Amino acid sequence: MSTAFISASVQREPELLGQTVLVIGGSAGIGLETARRARAAGAKVILTARNPERLKHAASEVGALSTAAFDATDPVALERFFRDLPVIDHVMVTAGRPVYARLVEMDFTKVRDLIGQHFVQALYVARNAMNKVRPEGTLIFMGGTGARRPSVGLSIASAMTAALPALTASLALEIAPVRVNLIAAGFVDTPLSAELLGDQLENRRDQLRSTLPIGRVVGPTDVAALAAHIMTNTALTGATYDIDGGQQLVAA
Repeated sequence: MSTAFISASVQREPELLGQTVLVIGGSAGIGLETARRARAAGAKVILTARNPERLKHAASEVGALSTAAFDATDPVALERFFRDLPVIDHVMVTAGRPVYARLVEMDFTKVRDLIGQHFVQALYVARNAMNKVRPEGTLIFMGGTGARRPSVGLSIASAMTAALPALTASLALEIAPVRVNLIAAGFVDTPLSAELLGDQLENRRDQLRSTLPIGRVVGPTDVAALAAHIMTNTALTGATYDIDGGQQLVAA
Protein backbone atom coordinates (compact mmCIF):
# COMPACT_ATOMS: atom_id res chain seq x y z
CA MET A 1 0.00 0.00 0.00
CA SER A 2 1.47 3.35 -1.01
CA THR A 3 2.07 6.24 1.37
CA ALA A 4 -0.07 8.46 -0.88
CA PHE A 5 -3.06 6.11 -0.55
CA ILE A 6 -2.72 5.96 3.25
CA SER A 7 -2.51 9.75 3.43
CA ALA A 8 -5.62 10.17 1.25
CA SER A 9 -7.57 7.73 3.43
CA VAL A 10 -6.62 9.49 6.66
CA GLN A 11 -7.48 12.91 5.28
CA ARG A 12 -10.89 11.94 3.87
CA GLU A 13 -13.44 14.72 4.41
CA PRO A 14 -16.36 14.22 6.81
CA GLU A 15 -19.22 12.57 4.92
CA LEU A 16 -21.82 15.27 5.63
CA LEU A 17 -19.51 18.25 5.22
CA GLY A 18 -21.38 21.27 3.86
CA GLN A 19 -24.80 19.63 4.24
CA THR A 20 -27.70 20.64 6.47
CA VAL A 21 -29.68 18.16 8.55
CA LEU A 22 -33.08 18.96 10.07
CA VAL A 23 -34.10 16.87 13.09
CA ILE A 24 -37.77 17.11 14.03
CA GLY A 25 -37.88 16.00 17.64
CA GLY A 26 -34.21 16.76 18.17
CA SER A 27 -34.05 17.82 21.81
CA ALA A 28 -33.44 14.39 23.38
CA GLY A 29 -32.92 10.69 22.77
CA ILE A 30 -32.51 9.45 19.19
CA GLY A 31 -33.12 12.87 17.69
CA LEU A 32 -30.44 14.60 19.73
CA GLU A 33 -27.97 11.77 19.15
CA THR A 34 -28.60 12.02 15.41
CA ALA A 35 -27.86 15.73 15.58
CA ARG A 36 -24.60 15.00 17.41
CA ARG A 37 -23.65 12.42 14.80
CA ALA A 38 -24.47 14.77 11.92
CA ARG A 39 -22.38 17.55 13.45
CA ALA A 40 -19.46 15.18 13.93
CA ALA A 41 -19.77 14.27 10.23
CA GLY A 42 -19.49 17.93 9.24
CA ALA A 43 -23.15 18.91 8.85
CA LYS A 44 -25.00 21.96 10.07
CA VAL A 45 -28.08 21.03 12.08
CA ILE A 46 -31.51 22.55 12.57
CA LEU A 47 -33.49 21.32 15.56
CA THR A 48 -37.19 21.43 16.37
CA ALA A 49 -38.98 20.18 19.46
CA ARG A 50 -42.04 20.87 21.56
CA ASN A 51 -40.25 21.86 24.78
CA PRO A 52 -38.47 25.23 24.39
CA GLU A 53 -36.14 24.83 27.37
CA ARG A 54 -34.97 21.36 26.42
CA LEU A 55 -34.59 22.50 22.83
CA LYS A 56 -32.44 25.45 23.89
CA HIS A 57 -30.13 23.17 25.86
CA ALA A 58 -29.80 20.69 22.98
CA ALA A 59 -29.14 23.45 20.45
CA SER A 60 -26.39 24.88 22.62
CA GLU A 61 -24.75 21.46 22.96
CA VAL A 62 -24.59 20.75 19.22
CA GLY A 63 -24.15 24.32 18.00
CA ALA A 64 -27.38 24.25 16.01
CA LEU A 65 -27.72 26.55 13.03
CA SER A 66 -31.27 27.40 14.14
CA THR A 67 -34.17 26.03 16.19
CA ALA A 68 -37.95 26.18 16.28
CA ALA A 69 -40.20 25.18 19.16
CA PHE A 70 -43.59 23.86 18.04
CA ASP A 71 -45.81 20.79 18.10
CA ALA A 72 -44.90 18.71 15.05
CA THR A 73 -48.37 17.16 15.00
CA ASP A 74 -49.89 20.60 14.30
CA PRO A 75 -50.17 20.86 10.50
CA VAL A 76 -50.44 24.66 10.57
CA ALA A 77 -47.29 25.05 12.67
CA LEU A 78 -45.47 22.48 10.53
CA GLU A 79 -46.38 24.25 7.28
CA ARG A 80 -45.36 27.62 8.71
CA PHE A 81 -42.01 26.23 9.78
CA PHE A 82 -41.22 24.67 6.40
CA ARG A 83 -42.35 27.77 4.51
CA ASP A 84 -39.55 29.79 6.12
CA LEU A 85 -36.97 27.01 5.92
CA PRO A 86 -34.01 27.29 3.54
CA VAL A 87 -33.17 24.41 1.19
CA ILE A 88 -31.68 21.53 3.21
CA ASP A 89 -30.22 18.08 2.60
CA HIS A 90 -31.83 15.70 5.08
CA VAL A 91 -34.81 15.47 7.43
CA MET A 92 -34.99 13.06 10.36
CA VAL A 93 -38.37 12.76 12.11
CA THR A 94 -38.26 11.35 15.64
CA ALA A 95 -41.15 13.28 17.18
CA GLY A 96 -43.97 11.19 18.63
CA ARG A 97 -44.46 8.28 21.01
CA PRO A 98 -45.95 4.77 20.84
CA VAL A 99 -49.55 4.02 21.83
CA TYR A 100 -50.22 1.03 24.09
CA ALA A 101 -53.73 0.14 25.30
CA ARG A 102 -56.02 -2.84 25.77
CA LEU A 103 -59.21 -2.73 23.76
CA VAL A 104 -61.47 -2.48 26.81
CA GLU A 105 -59.44 0.42 28.19
CA MET A 106 -59.17 2.52 25.03
CA ASP A 107 -60.34 6.11 24.94
CA PHE A 108 -61.35 6.06 21.27
CA THR A 109 -61.26 9.82 20.93
CA LYS A 110 -57.64 9.91 22.07
CA VAL A 111 -56.77 6.82 20.04
CA ARG A 112 -58.20 8.34 16.85
CA ASP A 113 -56.25 11.51 17.43
CA LEU A 114 -53.00 9.71 18.21
CA ILE A 115 -53.20 7.45 15.15
CA GLY A 116 -54.04 10.40 12.97
CA GLN A 117 -51.24 12.46 14.44
CA HIS A 118 -48.58 9.80 13.86
CA PHE A 119 -49.59 8.68 10.38
CA VAL A 120 -50.83 12.01 9.04
CA GLN A 121 -47.76 13.77 10.49
CA ALA A 122 -45.60 11.70 8.13
CA LEU A 123 -47.73 12.81 5.19
CA TYR A 124 -47.57 16.46 6.22
CA VAL A 125 -43.80 16.32 6.67
CA ALA A 126 -43.35 14.65 3.29
CA ARG A 127 -45.52 17.17 1.48
CA ASN A 128 -43.74 20.11 3.07
CA ALA A 129 -40.26 18.64 2.71
CA MET A 130 -40.49 17.60 -0.94
CA ASN A 131 -39.65 21.08 -2.21
CA LYS A 132 -37.15 21.86 0.52
CA VAL A 133 -34.85 18.82 0.38
CA ARG A 134 -32.20 18.71 -2.32
CA PRO A 135 -32.21 15.85 -4.85
CA GLU A 136 -30.57 12.73 -3.38
CA GLY A 137 -31.20 14.05 0.11
CA THR A 138 -33.37 11.95 2.36
CA LEU A 139 -36.41 12.00 4.57
CA ILE A 140 -36.09 9.50 7.43
CA PHE A 141 -39.01 8.36 9.57
CA MET A 142 -38.85 6.39 12.83
CA GLY A 143 -40.95 3.29 13.39
CA GLY A 144 -40.66 0.11 15.40
CA THR A 145 -40.30 -3.67 15.28
CA GLY A 146 -41.64 -4.67 18.68
CA ALA A 147 -45.30 -4.78 17.63
CA ARG A 148 -44.70 -7.20 14.73
CA ARG A 149 -45.33 -10.01 17.17
CA PRO A 150 -49.03 -10.00 18.20
CA SER A 151 -49.68 -9.27 21.86
CA VAL A 152 -52.48 -7.99 24.04
CA GLY A 153 -52.36 -4.19 24.23
CA LEU A 154 -50.36 -3.78 21.03
CA SER A 155 -53.16 -3.58 18.46
CA ILE A 156 -52.62 0.11 17.70
CA ALA A 157 -48.83 -0.15 17.72
CA SER A 158 -49.05 -3.22 15.46
CA ALA A 159 -51.21 -1.36 12.94
CA MET A 160 -48.76 1.53 12.79
CA THR A 161 -45.80 -0.85 12.55
CA ALA A 162 -47.39 -2.43 9.47
CA ALA A 163 -48.50 0.84 7.87
CA LEU A 164 -45.29 2.87 7.97
CA PRO A 165 -43.16 0.65 5.68
CA ALA A 166 -45.89 0.76 3.02
CA LEU A 167 -46.18 4.52 3.35
CA THR A 168 -42.40 4.89 3.11
CA ALA A 169 -42.19 2.86 -0.09
CA SER A 170 -44.98 4.82 -1.75
CA LEU A 171 -43.58 8.19 -0.76
CA ALA A 172 -40.17 7.19 -2.11
CA LEU A 173 -41.76 7.02 -5.55
CA GLU A 174 -44.00 10.02 -5.18
CA ILE A 175 -41.48 12.59 -3.97
CA ALA A 176 -38.39 11.28 -5.81
CA PRO A 177 -35.60 12.28 -6.31
CA VAL A 178 -35.85 12.97 -2.57
CA ARG A 179 -35.14 9.62 -0.90
CA VAL A 180 -37.52 8.30 1.78
CA ASN A 181 -36.54 5.63 4.30
CA LEU A 182 -37.79 4.19 7.58
CA ILE A 183 -35.78 3.12 10.62
CA ALA A 184 -37.66 0.43 12.55
CA ALA A 185 -36.21 0.15 16.04
CA GLY A 186 -36.81 -2.33 18.79
CA PHE A 187 -36.22 -1.26 22.38
CA VAL A 188 -33.84 1.70 22.50
CA ASP A 189 -32.53 2.95 25.84
CA THR A 190 -33.77 6.56 25.71
CA PRO A 191 -35.40 9.01 28.14
CA LEU A 192 -38.76 8.12 26.55
CA SER A 193 -38.21 4.44 27.32
CA ALA A 194 -37.38 5.39 30.90
CA GLU A 195 -40.58 7.44 31.14
CA LEU A 196 -42.74 4.63 29.73
CA LEU A 197 -41.24 1.84 31.86
CA GLY A 198 -40.67 3.71 35.12
CA ASP A 199 -39.34 1.42 37.84
CA GLN A 200 -39.35 -1.52 35.40
CA LEU A 201 -36.60 0.01 33.25
CA GLU A 202 -33.66 -1.79 34.83
CA ASN A 203 -35.47 -5.12 34.71
CA ARG A 204 -36.05 -4.62 30.99
CA ARG A 205 -32.40 -3.74 30.43
CA ASP A 206 -31.28 -6.88 32.29
CA GLN A 207 -33.70 -9.03 30.29
CA LEU A 208 -32.42 -7.69 26.98
CA ARG A 209 -28.75 -8.04 27.95
CA SER A 210 -29.33 -11.71 28.75
CA THR A 211 -31.42 -12.56 25.68
CA LEU A 212 -30.36 -10.39 22.73
CA PRO A 213 -27.81 -11.96 20.36
CA ILE A 214 -25.67 -8.81 20.63
CA GLY A 215 -25.50 -9.15 24.42
CA ARG A 216 -26.28 -5.50 25.12
CA VAL A 217 -29.07 -2.95 24.92
CA VAL A 218 -29.49 -0.87 21.77
CA GLY A 219 -28.83 2.83 22.42
CA PRO A 220 -29.48 6.12 20.63
CA THR A 221 -25.93 6.12 19.20
CA ASP A 222 -26.71 2.89 17.33
CA VAL A 223 -29.77 4.42 15.68
CA ALA A 224 -27.94 7.67 14.93
CA ALA A 225 -25.18 5.73 13.16
CA LEU A 226 -27.79 4.04 10.96
CA ALA A 227 -29.45 7.38 10.21
CA ALA A 228 -26.12 8.88 9.16
CA HIS A 229 -25.46 5.94 6.86
CA ILE A 230 -28.86 6.36 5.19
CA MET A 231 -28.10 10.06 4.67
CA THR A 232 -24.75 9.42 3.03
CA ASN A 233 -25.57 6.36 0.91
CA THR A 234 -27.52 7.84 -2.01
CA ALA A 235 -28.59 4.41 -3.33
CA LEU A 236 -30.98 3.88 -0.41
CA THR A 237 -34.65 4.73 -0.78
CA GLY A 238 -38.06 3.22 -0.10
CA ALA A 239 -36.70 0.76 2.45
CA THR A 240 -37.24 -0.14 6.08
CA TYR A 241 -34.11 -0.76 8.16
CA ASP A 242 -34.49 -2.83 11.33
CA ILE A 243 -32.28 -2.08 14.31
CA ASP A 244 -33.16 -4.11 17.37
CA GLY A 245 -30.10 -6.16 18.30
CA GLY A 246 -31.88 -9.33 17.20
CA GLN A 247 -34.90 -8.72 19.41
CA GLN A 248 -37.27 -10.20 16.81
CA LEU A 249 -35.28 -13.44 16.80
CA VAL A 250 -35.78 -14.23 20.47
CA ALA A 251 -38.57 -14.07 23.03
CA ALA A 252 -37.44 -10.69 24.36
